[in-house]
Amino acid sequence: MTALDLGIPAVRRAAPRDPARPADPRLIDSFGRVATDLRISLTDRCNLRCSYCMPAEGLDWMPRAEQLTDDELLRLITIAVRDLGVEELRFTGGEPLLRKGLEGIIAASAALEPRPDISLTTNGVGLARRAEALAAAGVNRLNVSMDTLQEERFASITRRDRLSDVLDGLAGARAAGLNPIKINTVLLRGVNDDEAVPLLRFAIDNGYELRFIEQMPLDAQHGWERSEMVTAGEVMQRLREGFELTPDPTERGGAPAERWLVDGGPAVVGVIASVTRPFCGACDRTRLTADGQIRSCLFARTETDLRALLRGGSTDAEIADVWRNAMWGKLAGHGIDDPGFLQPDRPMSAIGG
Repeated sequence: MTALDLGIPAVRRAAPRDPARPADPRLIDSFGRVATDLRISLTDRCNLRCSYCMPAEGLDWMPRAEQLTDDELLRLITIAVRDLGVEELRFTGGEPLLRKGLEGIIAASAALEPRPDISLTTNGVGLARRAEALAAAGVNRLNVSMDTLQEERFASITRRDRLSDVLDGLAGARAAGLNPIKINTVLLRGVNDDEAVPLLRFAIDNGYELRFIEQMPLDAQHGWERSEMVTAGEVMQRLREGFELTPDPTERGGAPAERWLVDGGPAVVGVIASVTRPFCGACDRTRLTADGQIRSCLFARTETDLRALLRGGSTDAEIADVWRNAMWGKLAGHGIDDPGFLQPDRPMSAIGG
């Protein structure tokens, strides 16, 4: 029986440096992309049970001993910012607000030179009482996941009756000055796909920026069906029933969202078409899991183990070069449309968004 049979991703140890890789200190790949955005999963635990992410009973959480300690995590973040040219840090989960010492991790990251841009993706449960502390620690931007404005639907999708807490969290974040505040929404066919217009009106009325995300094959159940996914094209069609949308002239760069001016602006709405209009060619992301594995792509089937290097006595320079080698081997795209595509063994809650 192999590791893959047990649902464990293949792990790449410290491979020899590829002689074809240029002597460039940054996280470059063989297609000319440069990773400057580090997505950091702080925990695989979550206090919601969203139907498109995990089963109702939850998952077997990562043992604490396998999770990076605060010191280990901050050492890797320091290497990324100081030695590898990372400019943006996004803390994710699971649910990052469940990570003890979160504000301390953020404050230490904000103290690095050069100072990275710091953002946080959260489900918003518990955000109301933490927003001021997060802003003080150094969070620049915030994304809150919310798929519906209806209490019963929220309880059905997430299997928890916590919509009021999320709405309070959004308001608390706004009061704490955490702007821009983006709302991430996944439309599910036959569940909440009639809420595109109401959700955008809510966002505009409250000064938030709404982003619709195509449902991706990252659920723990491996039950994703492309035919059931609400596509970006369908989202746009629904939005145009209530608004006039024109392309945002702002340079997109490596941002995942296509942005549209709403009724001429200044309000905007974003659509992330990861499946139907992939943006792999401009990808600038590298990913670190809560147990210290580097992933070059959200849909990667292999990982590179930095935790073993940390705990095995490797120097910062050695760890940095292993990280560079991992990113040099990044594939051209996620391959969802390839006949042989296989969903990652880890679900989104364990990878980090």
